[in-house]
Amino acid sequence: MGSTDAAFAGSIPALYEQYLGPLMFEPFAEDLAARLRDIGQGRVLETAAGTGIVTRALVRALPPGVEIVATDLNQAMLDLAAQRLQAPNVKWQQADAQKLPFEDASFDAIVCQFGVMFFPDKQAAYREALRLLKPGGRLVFSVWNSLDHNEVSQIISDAAGKLFPDDPPRFIERVPFGYFDPDRVRGEVQQAGFENVDVDIVEKVTRSPSPREPAIGLCQGSPLRPELEARSPGQLDDITTKVSEALAARFGTGAFENRMSALVVTAKR
Repeated sequence: MGSTDAAFAGSIPALYEQYLGPLMFEPFAEDLAARLRDIGQGRVLETAAGTGIVTRALVRALPPGVEIVATDLNQAMLDLAAQRLQAPNVKWQQADAQKLPFEDASFDAIVCQFGVMFFPDKQAAYREALRLLKPGGRLVFSVWNSLDHNEVSQIISDAAGKLFPDDPPRFIERVPFGYFDPDRVRGEVQQAGFENVDVDIVEKVTRSPSPREPAIGLCQGSPLRPELEARSPGQLDDITTKVSEALAARFGTGAFENRMSALVVTAKR
């Protein structure tokens, strides 16, 4: 993983929240929160909480007596998350999912939406989850299915690559969409010590107001941005426009459906 693959700083958190939140993440956040709706008390840990999209869904889904500890490696993302949500049962804390500062068997559930792909040592993160879960607790996390099943993201990745044929930026396919084999995911979770591991394919559809929104979201509100800026300094807006035109060539210039596919993993301790 490159040094910029997990870079969520500067204006990226706000653009991520504004453009990618509704378009890509909110429907899956509701799905994850619903899977924990049976938790009536105790503590839930969220890793890679980002701007708090899943955190807000958890607050809506769980009783107020359930404590939610939302963590992320990037303080800038947590700062925005804390601005968007003030709830007495939510604690925000900067932490690395691969080495968490909590006691053994201290959480009833651990949830992570589209964060595992960014962990350099996924086995370490899975082992940490196992360590922190109470007996009978569960780890629930999502990863994207392949780009073949996520057309909007694939078009953006291809369009950005064509702009730099000698050195195409590969962040999208390398990281967020690079961990999609259900057998591999299940096997690595089991290798960390989880015995009961289920993998579901979950598909969602959102509606983008125009091609401009997803182009801004991924080109300017994700770690694809530093890859683009390194290749063509000062041209980010022009690059975003060209990527938007590639989307318009497929979907038209107006509103269109964004069809997405992800894997949701449930591992019980």
